[in-house]
Amino acid sequence: MAIETQHETTRTDDIIDVEVVEQNRVDRLKEAAAPHTAKAKAAFADQKARVGVRVAAWFKTEDVTDAQLATEIEKKRREAAKQELGEARARVARIKAQLRTPELPQEVAASLSVQLAGAEVQLQMLTADNLKITGRDLSKARWAKKAGRLGAVAAGAYGMVNGIAVEPLLALAALGVGGPVGWWYLAHEEAPAKRVDLVKQPAAGQPVQVADEGTAAASPYGPNLAAPVFDAPAPPALDEAVLTEALRRATVIKPDATVKVLSAPAWGEDGTATTVFDLPAGVTVTALSKKAEAFAGALGRDLSMIDITKAGTASRASLWMSDADPFADVRPSPLLDHRGSIDAWKDGVPVAWAKRGNAIALPIKNSSFVIAGMTRSGKGVGAANLIAGAAMDTRINIRIVAGKTNGEWDPAAKAGVAATYFKPNPARLLALLQALKADMDRRNRILGELGKSKVVPECIDRVGGLELLVIDELATFTRPDKPFRDEILEALIELSAVAAGAGIFVVLITQYPEVTVIPQALAMNCGTRWAMRVDNATQSNAILGGGASSSGRDASKFDPPLPGLGWLVNPFAGVTDLARSFDLDEDERGEVTELMTRSAKLREVAGRLTGQWDDPIEAHLRKATGLSSAAGGPDRNGIPGRDVTAMTPEQKAAREALIDAIDVMDQFDRDAQLEEMAAAIGNGLTADRLGELLRQAGAGPTGKVTIADRGRVQGYRRDALKALLERIDGA
Repeated sequence: MAIETQHETTRTDDIIDVEVVEQNRVDRLKEAAAPHTAKAKAAFADQKARVGVRVAAWFKTEDVTDAQLATEIEKKRREAAKQELGEARARVARIKAQLRTPELPQEVAASLSVQLAGAEVQLQMLTADNLKITGRDLSKARWAKKAGRLGAVAAGAYGMVNGIAVEPLLALAALGVGGPVGWWYLAHEEAPAKRVDLVKQPAAGQPVQVADEGTAAASPYGPNLAAPVFDAPAPPALDEAVLTEALRRATVIKPDATVKVLSAPAWGEDGTATTVFDLPAGVTVTALSKKAEAFAGALGRDLSMIDITKAGTASRASLWMSDADPFADVRPSPLLDHRGSIDAWKDGVPVAWAKRGNAIALPIKNSSFVIAGMTRSGKGVGAANLIAGAAMDTRINIRIVAGKTNGEWDPAAKAGVAATYFKPNPARLLALLQALKADMDRRNRILGELGKSKVVPECIDRVGGLELLVIDELATFTRPDKPFRDEILEALIELSAVAAGAGIFVVLITQYPEVTVIPQALAMNCGTRWAMRVDNATQSNAILGGGASSSGRDASKFDPPLPGLGWLVNPFAGVTDLARSFDLDEDERGEVTELMTRSAKLREVAGRLTGQWDDPIEAHLRKATGLSSAAGGPDRNGIPGRDVTAMTPEQKAAREALIDAIDVMDQFDRDAQLEEMAAAIGNGLTADRLGELLRQAGAGPTGKVTIADRGRVQGYRRDALKALLERIDGA
């Protein structure tokens, strides 16, 4: 039996394909949702743009109005003023209490009175409502806020920025930690910001007016001009591109090198700014300083308008800039407003100001001084500042040797301040230097007894005070072929090298800064050197040291040369820079005489006025020459003469012999020899004894004279002996 197998034919038309159905459904759904998707995408794009704008605006501090900034600035200023006010009131009360101290010395009371006046002026200024806020103040505050927000985001934290709370959710969103809430907050529309019109000031007692953005308001600048709003940040005084280009032009860095600016603030209210930057590897601040003049030129400024210092490392520079020449205008000496004494050892003497306007005070300790410059360079004014200030320290014995016969230094003598003062006299200068050398030995013996290696403040009075020898116009005594030149230079070199420890200092002033006038050994022994305008770099180096000009310190390049402007070097005061001496005038305003008169009163109270104390230096000079130059001599004019206070028997005998010799010459009506004068005087006087007495009087040895019928013989000139007697008697 055959079996038939039957297969059913598959019918595809009646079977549903699930995959096809599902895809069709998705397509239909997409088609139905397409309008909604497009709308959502558009909304998201709009939200995204709004978030970007809001975050950018937050970083730009556009959410903070000028009114908020002004309020916060005022609050901070009032808090600071409140603290300063308390300190000022306490200072006034303290000074008043000191003034009530019984038996207060006169000079202390005078000094406290001046301090009280200044403190009361400061108190009055603090109590005044001087809190005006300028556009520059707002710009600075807004820049600070921007920097604070950037720092907060970089640190991953946020709180209060510069004391003003801002939108926390905005901060969270900016930090990426706000989540959906932050996004929702940022995506919403922001109410229009309101700004304060800081140009039109409200009347006293009226609230500050604010206006909505975009609203038209009456403007004091015209119907079509809106009042300016001070919200534009101040640009940096020096940006990286300009700085780099200037360094390249000055050949400080290579053409393809760059610098990294670390701090670039805007110009300050005083017209200055300080930029800190890192130089390329291998370039140091010292190398930059050597090319400071070229660098200043590349910045469009003069050398006096920039100041370069190291900022921690050898290649990190701090560049101070000024938009005006700080030395253009003269400044009066602060000594003119000072009352009372000063401590020249501890606090120094104010003599000049530096680029940044700070006063430079030179201490009278540790080193001697050289002040040099050509005629009319201002070296005399610089020296006058130093000596006038030193005179206000009653412990300093001032001895002045003038190189000219004018009256430049007379005020110190007329006031009785100068312990020694005389005009050009090489022999007397040598005697003075020998006296100081002998006094140095005396002082060192005292220091040995005290167990000290050098003078310290506690033993200044014990050794007899500080000695300050001033030699003006040094070339008068040290140029080649000058009498006693070698001996004078040898003594000066020794004193400048080893006498400072004993409290003996010299001040050398010259308009001829040449090695023949001031040898290198002498100049370099003087630690304080002030080089004003000179003719060439060689002269500048003679004062400042070899190689100074190649390091950028060249006193021959001042353009224009200002009186009193020079390179000042004092390692003990931390000064190696340009400085201009304070203005101190005697010829027209009599200011030096005024200061010397004040100093004389201080010294009289302290018992240190010339003639009030035993002066071993003048005693040595009187013994060596028979003449006194204390306070400038009998007439206080720089001409030594007879000691008006006392004469030894030997000095009296020498003076009487001089008078007798002149009488004999008058009888002869000519010059004379010792033998004939001794015979005419009689009383057993020999020619040798007469010669000895005349030399003691200061006549010196005999010289060639012409006598009729004898020709050229050894003797004395009548005119010379008469002039000597006039000097002795102070005529």
